[in-house]
Amino acid sequence: MDTTCFKYNFALVSRVASSFAVESSYDLLRGQTVDIDAARREHEELVDALRRIGVDVIELPCDEKQPDGLFVDDIAVVINGTALICNPPTLPNKPSRQGEIAVVRQVLRKEIGLKIVEVDTEKATVEGGDVLWTGREIFVGLSTRTNLLGAQAVGKAFPEYPTVIVKVNAPAVHLKDYISMAGPEVMSVSKTEWAQKTFQEIRNSGTVGYKYITVDEDEAANVIYANGVLLHLSNDLIPKGSAVYTNKIDYPRVAVNMTEPLKRGGRLSNCVLLVNRVRHPKRIPTTAQ
Repeated sequence: MDTTCFKYNFALVSRVASSFAVESSYDLLRGQTVDIDAARREHEELVDALRRIGVDVIELPCDEKQPDGLFVDDIAVVINGTALICNPPTLPNKPSRQGEIAVVRQVLRKEIGLKIVEVDTEKATVEGGDVLWTGREIFVGLSTRTNLLGAQAVGKAFPEYPTVIVKVNAPAVHLKDYISMAGPEVMSVSKTEWAQKTFQEIRNSGTVGYKYITVDEDEAANVIYANGVLLHLSNDLIPKGSAVYTNKIDYPRVAVNMTEPLKRGGRLSNCVLLVNRVRHPKRIPTTAQ
């Protein structure tokens, strides 16, 4: 696998709207309240960490009408200079996310110069949190946010890579809630029962050549690997997972404190849309049916 697929030029992030404290398409965990001031401080720390690993950070202004704008990774999937603009579903009694799409599309097309691909039917729903690109294939999770038509849209958008569809198990919202890439051909996977069911589907799909790091906490399994550096949550949030990464990872790591988004079930990677404009031409037919 060409490890330059994890080299990124840009990162899109969105500033935290005050409305995130009171409404969201993500359920607030029982007994929790979101501290917006703390969320904004944490977001500034994340932006600083991204800049330190060598990406140009593009900060989108917050829109109070779009409380979930913070979770920008849900709005597009970017691989090899092509961006698939996602179609987040509008869930019952939850705010619509459709208003987040236009500004992300504009930045990706006009400021960064990516090729834009749209989902070809409104019946297809998909969010970026359900799309895991490994560098040589794409796993798409079927969830409350991504349906079969949405998963197939991912395969159509990136035909040069095989696309494998798996099931996301509750209580997780997205596939990357409990499985993510922790390095070139290295997956981080949660030990939880629901994560292991999905992981078994991945193993059964015939994929070979990956190494696996198993961590106790779902939150620990959601990491960002970019430009040779692993970003994961801080030791206070994932004490067991942090110890595993200390023992298993021999490349640079940056621990990020992201308490507030987790109160709504969000994850570290939800808050960052990484972009690599370099193309890696391959021609492998998709396996998505």
